[in-house]
Amino acid sequence: MKIAVDAMGGDYAPQEVVKGIEQARDRYADVTFDLYGQTDKVQPLIQNSERITVVDAPEVIEMGDEPVRALRRKKQSSIVLAATAVKEGRADAFFSAGNTGAVLAAGLLIIGRIKGIERPGLTTTLPVVVPGDQDQFLMLDVGANADTKPFNLYQYAVMGNYYAQNVMGLQNPRIGLLNNGTEDDKGDMVHRAAHDALAQASDLNFIGNVESRELLNGVADVVITDGFTGNAVLKNTEGTALSMLKLLKDSIMTGGLSNKMGALMLKGAFKTVQNKMDYSKYGGAVLLGVKAPVVKTHGSSKAVTIANTIGQIKTMIDQQVVPHVVDYFDAHADEMAQAKESMSQK
Repeated sequence: MKIAVDAMGGDYAPQEVVKGIEQARDRYADVTFDLYGQTDKVQPLIQNSERITVVDAPEVIEMGDEPVRALRRKKQSSIVLAATAVKEGRADAFFSAGNTGAVLAAGLLIIGRIKGIERPGLTTTLPVVVPGDQDQFLMLDVGANADTKPFNLYQYAVMGNYYAQNVMGLQNPRIGLLNNGTEDDKGDMVHRAAHDALAQASDLNFIGNVESRELLNGVADVVITDGFTGNAVLKNTEGTALSMLKLLKDSIMTGGLSNKMGALMLKGAFKTVQNKMDYSKYGGAVLLGVKAPVVKTHGSSKAVTIANTIGQIKTMIDQQVVPHVVDYFDAHADEMAQAKESMSQK
């Protein structure tokens, strides 16, 4: 399989991107990589060119660029050329740590939506902090669509169900709808209509509404939400974790000798917490609903995160997640149309 990589995207590109791709190349013997970027900056960083090809992309879409305008004006950028390679069948997946909006726009406008899916959703995995068999859960949408209709939420549940089964290896994943209460009648009209439709879906293990305070406790395997709420919850979760770690560190450093001695004794426990909250091992955010795997990782990602994300992409390709979703929506076109009509009347 071949992965098209935006070598210029990210805070530490192209150095960390190249380093991460070389680590991934050494892990996965059946994967080749096309690195799209400025050749004079990317090529000298490669230590071993085995299964790695640099494709010149003289333009760069910066983090601050307006996404759609940048795609139109910078036709020779690493994002546009890498996405185009996937569209034309010269690569199996597109990976970037660059401008999120541009990556999403490239997935939608260049690679294209799967027939029958109205709005692809951006999904990510987050850790479960309580002890047990479950160590992570899936959430979507986390930023692709600020405005969402009930039917979009219904389709997110279908796509999330497939991803959880085939990539995360979960049997009959529990699907929850993020809401401001667990009662069936909670939320606005959009969430009520989505709840009713999901409750009637016989092929989904829908467990009802879930609250944000229970997400990290493993209340569901797949959490469905609109992109505005999902993005806010994601950033709040990340920010709270970082703030708590900083507060703990400051308390230790300013608390005198006894606090420092206690911290030394609890060093192993602190390391366990740090590892549990380390997003780098969970890979990147996946744009579900487009015709090929499109995966975006955090702009501050370094080599280890990039290598782990390549493993995530490889699993998606191996398990044929996109073809499975295509087949499902083809086979259930009439059912989807009926569900949409039912929800539009509420």
